[in-house]
Amino acid sequence: MANDIFLLNISGQDKPGLTSNLTGVLAEYGAKVLDIGQANIHDTLSLGILFEIPKGKKSAAVLKDLLFKSYELGIKAKFTPISLEDYEDWVGLQGKDRYIITILGEKLAAEQISEVTKVISDRNMNIDSIKRLTGRLSLVKEEEYPRASIQLSIRGKIKNKAEFTEKFMQISHDLDVDIAFQEDNIFRRNRRLVCFDMDSTLIQTEVIDELAELAGVGDEVKAITESAMQGEIDFNESFKRRMKLLKGLSEDVLHNVAINLPITKGARRLIDTLKSYGFKTAILSGGFTYFGHYLQKELGMDYVYANQLEIKDGVLTGGYIGEIVDGNKKAEYLQEIAKKEGIDISQTIAVGDGANDLPMLNLAGLGIAFHAKPTVKDNAQSSISSIGLDGVLYLLGYHDRHIDLLE
Repeated sequence: MANDIFLLNISGQDKPGLTSNLTGVLAEYGAKVLDIGQANIHDTLSLGILFEIPKGKKSAAVLKDLLFKSYELGIKAKFTPISLEDYEDWVGLQGKDRYIITILGEKLAAEQISEVTKVISDRNMNIDSIKRLTGRLSLVKEEEYPRASIQLSIRGKIKNKAEFTEKFMQISHDLDVDIAFQEDNIFRRNRRLVCFDMDSTLIQTEVIDELAELAGVGDEVKAITESAMQGEIDFNESFKRRMKLLKGLSEDVLHNVAINLPITKGARRLIDTLKSYGFKTAILSGGFTYFGHYLQKELGMDYVYANQLEIKDGVLTGGYIGEIVDGNKKAEYLQEIAKKEGIDISQTIAVGDGANDLPMLNLAGLGIAFHAKPTVKDNAQSSISSIGLDGVLYLLGYHDRHIDLLE
């Protein structure tokens, strides 16, 4: 005898024992559960159970008993018969490509979500699930650090990924929201190494500019720094020119700058969480080892690669020791650390803001442009511009409850 397939949709006030009671009724009739899903919003339950039951007396009886049990529990039940053809079409979708879209902002408006989901529906893709990753926001108490994030799991074929992400970039620009698009594969769920640029990423300053101010050559160095970060001049050449301008600066100044480094909002929360979950972390910087090692100790990071200042008789010579850490060198170090730790390059993340970060951003499994220059955002896989550095955790799929447990 053929079987009937029904979709049971339950809605109402959430309370303990609902799922147990309903599946208990199904168990009495030997029903086979084909799919089940549940969501709770403001103590209101939405539960769906797709089940198969032999046609005939059992089919009619189970529906009757489910309705009676729902009445007893004070919830609404709705049944939808599903044809075998529709069920098999649905099963066939499981081979489709899957993607994760993460939306980030201080607060999320309906317009932002509407525009993102329109891009998805216009391409005949399905949204399998929507999760809120951030804690609930009070409407009365002012948040010291407001942030909101939701994650969409989608499925389907994308003919043109570049065009797809370009749409999201336009929405991001127009509506002041961050939108990250990732393939939902085994590597996304198993990242192991995160590499950070230092200046204007882990810290909210360009150290070389601060040193220049103290040396009395602030304007000259800032102009060279900005030009280099925009990718207008070669990093190595700009580095040498700036170093020469620092000649004669006292070594004592370095310590005072280091202890006053403005660590980026969310950086401590991010690094502490990554460490707790077993990630390796690294600073890959075109800045200086003196400050990198200070941050390494302050934040508890695993690796530091940066430029070493040449100091003689307590003053900077205007020179440096060893190779210049430029964009290509950062990418080399990322690869070197991953190999040393036995980590596949697809399991790595790189975070930076300048043009010299692009090689490592493009090499890593996930490259994130953080409060970056327009040219960097346009060429990176993902970007965060609306909230702090701990926004990286939401791109990894962590919920605030996973993070707050560690604090």
